[in-house]
Amino acid sequence: MAAVHDVAAYVLSKKSPITAMKLQKLLYYSQAWSLVWNDKPLFKARIEAWVNGPVVPEIYQYHRGKYEVTNWTRGDAGSLDARERRAVDAVLKFYGTKTSQWLSNLTHQEDPWIKARRGALPGQQTQNEITTAAMAEYYSSL
Repeated sequence: MAAVHDVAAYVLSKKSPITAMKLQKLLYYSQAWSLVWNDKPLFKARIEAWVNGPVVPEIYQYHRGKYEVTNWTRGDAGSLDARERRAVDAVLKFYGTKTSQWLSNLTHQEDPWIKARRGALPGQQTQNEITTAAMAEYYSSL
């Protein structure tokens, strides 16, 4: 299993520069589709349902305050195995051309984010987890 920092480094090796928000959404979709296609998580890091969509707090702490991210020195893009690379590449092919706002809006229409935000007021920050079980159930039904 890859580390989330390795996946971030891989994404940025393929799509750079991108906004910090887009990086977060691409990590989320990479995790979600790995659960469906590879039947296992891509990384162990927690994903939370923040106001603007799914966020990996472990990654956020390193790009906090930055609008754009160009590289990721905390990970090794080369450490992903072939199956992991194929999953991320497929996500980048489909979602990588979309804007960060488009991706954020999409996550707001999908059950994993909606259910994790249940009970939160609009605009209210939460630390509610989007579980891998919720992602696997939802995305495998598409």
